Amino acid sequence: MNTATTTITLNEGFFSRRNWLDWLFAVLVTVGGLYAFQRYSAYMDVYEKGILIGAVPSVIWLGWFWRPLRVLMLVVAALALMAIGLYQQDGAGTLARAETVFGLKYFLSSQSAILWMSMLFFMSTAFYWIGMFSRGEGNTMSMIGSRIAWVAVAMALIGTLVRWYESYLIGPDVGHIPVSNLYEVFVMFCWMTAAFYLYYEEQYETRSLGAFVMLVVSAAVGFLLWYTVVREAHEIQPLVPALKSWWMKLHVPANFIGYGTFALAAMVAFAYLIKMQASETRWYKLAPLWLLGVVLCFEPIVFRQNATEGGSSYWMVYFGISALIVAAILWGRKRIAERLPSFEVLDDVMYKSIAVGFAFFTIATVLGALWAAEAWGGYWSWDPKETWALIVWLNYASWLHMRLMKGLRGAISAWWALVGLVVTTFAFLGVNMFLSGLHSYGTL
Repeated sequence: MNTATTTITLNEGFFSRRNWLDWLFAVLVTVGGLYAFQRYSAYMDVYEKGILIGAVPSVIWLGWFWRPLRVLMLVVAALALMAIGLYQQDGAGTLARAETVFGLKYFLSSQSAILWMSMLFFMSTAFYWIGMFSRGEGNTMSMIGSRIAWVAVAMALIGTLVRWYESYLIGPDVGHIPVSNLYEVFVMFCWMTAAFYLYYEEQYETRSLGAFVMLVVSAAVGFLLWYTVVREAHEIQPLVPALKSWWMKLHVPANFIGYGTFALAAMVAFAYLIKMQASETRWYKLAPLWLLGVVLCFEPIVFRQNATEGGSSYWMVYFGISALIVAAILWGRKRIAERLPSFEVLDDVMYKSIAVGFAFFTIATVLGALWAAEAWGGYWSWDPKETWALIVWLNYASWLHMRLMKGLRGAISAWWALVGLVVTTFAFLGVNMFLSGLHSYGTL
């Protein structure tokens, strides 16, 4: 009897904390879900209908769990619908309108929105670093960086949703959720990493980590822009047969929650090591900085080999900017260390990011095995992508085991998380570059 009474009380307490804006948001999401189901259910199979139905309470819970998401989701939905309306204006409904309608050409077509996202993430990174070195607390510059990051996430989501619609304008058989190639998943990686960081920024009431986390987001944007110009990757392509599955809608986003949070944890680990060695003057003790320099400067050399003349120049500029970033961090490491939160906060953010990423990466791996069984007739084939996914999983499983069972903390924990980014990057990108297999959908 007491247990039942306690359960009822807890449930009532949860709902009693909802204000009228929470309930209005829930109503809007429910109405939107019902409208989508009524209008598009004829084009869905039973699995896609299940995903749509399950998405409604999930979105409501997310908006209640972290209230800033309510504004983000409503703004994104409104502007994405506006873009769709501009495409449908006068009954035209063709992709060519993206070049003739002002609102689409400069703001709301998928490519325009993603270019805005790219510029805004660069600006956000710059403002976070200006805030890091500003006199006083630097809160104003960092706050601007944070606000710009929110807008960049919104533009990324708008671009993704509009791109989804644009794929159907090309043809019903071409239309698909935009998570099928490197271009599309890099966009997803950027906004997911930034969104998770913004959550931790609010929870821990510190913006200083934005300077580090936005570095990896900006690096991803740099690759995305090169990939767009040199490979024309922004062009929407039909899916290969193996990708024409509802599993893709679940497996790929879950995977990239893992990739994004692992990258976030690595940059927090980098900040941790900088704070530890802020007063160090011996060059060989500044290993984290030299490691960052090698990684940042190695990337242009790798991509330059396969680049056109214009692409080669692009990567040389990237090389120069990377060298300047490393030099600036080396020069200002004491100032940076003063602005960073305590070691306890850094360690906690690192742990929670890896824990969340590991959970979703595990789910993605299981979903991938089920998808493989449907597409290729077997759950596991030791394909290079699968093998490296297992290596990533084992790496972070070991990290979590050592932390929870052996109390792993400090420099070893941070170094492990930072090296984990190298392993994850190879699984994410290196496999596509250097290896071939069943997962070679996003070759360079």
